[in-house]
Amino acid sequence: MTASQPIRQPCPPGACDCGRDDLQAASPAAQRILRLTRHEEKRLLERLENLKGLEDLHRLQQLMHDQLGIRVHIAPSFNEVRTMRGILIELAEQPGLCRKTRQAIPAAIRRGLERNPEVAFRLLDAHDLLRDA
Repeated sequence: MTASQPIRQPCPPGACDCGRDDLQAASPAAQRILRLTRHEEKRLLERLENLKGLEDLHRLQQLMHDQLGIRVHIAPSFNEVRTMRGILIELAEQPGLCRKTRQAIPAAIRRGLERNPEVAFRLLDAHDLLRDA
């Protein structure tokens, strides 16, 4: 007998616009976002807040995409980058991704960049913003 993986509890009616109900008829690949339980979400946010380097950030981005289908795009915004708010962090639209999670992931990444500014500098350098510095 195989044990099924736990899935995330549904949000209260009217509290979220995640489209979870539409996923029941979708493919198993689209339903993998439901494996992000509240406990796993807390673990993910903690890992994002405790970034060790730019490679760690890229690895976490790849893991989120491979395991949950979440695509995160991180780049400097078009305006000046004076604070971590100047770094653009976007999540691709995905059915089943809770509204609170869509807000929590970028906030955790920003906290991780604030705790370890070297990662932010390397991110800016990777986009060729510090070439003349």
